[in-house]
Amino acid sequence: MDQGTLQGIGTVLTMIAFLGVCWWAYSARNKKDFEEASKLPFADEQLPSQEDAQPPSQQKDK
Repeated sequence: MDQGTLQGIGTVLTMIAFLGVCWWAYSARNKKDFEEASKLPFADEQLPSQEDAQPPSQQKDK
């Protein structure tokens, strides 16, 4: 085998791997897992309480 043949085989294998990753990423079976993972950066944030959400002019003095 010469170098051109090996490069062609490498290109085909890389294309197959790329298509496999695309198929895996967009398969409906993994959608729930990916949606859950997309919310992880926000998991540690606390939601503001109702009192904190009001503008300062409407907050009661403590």
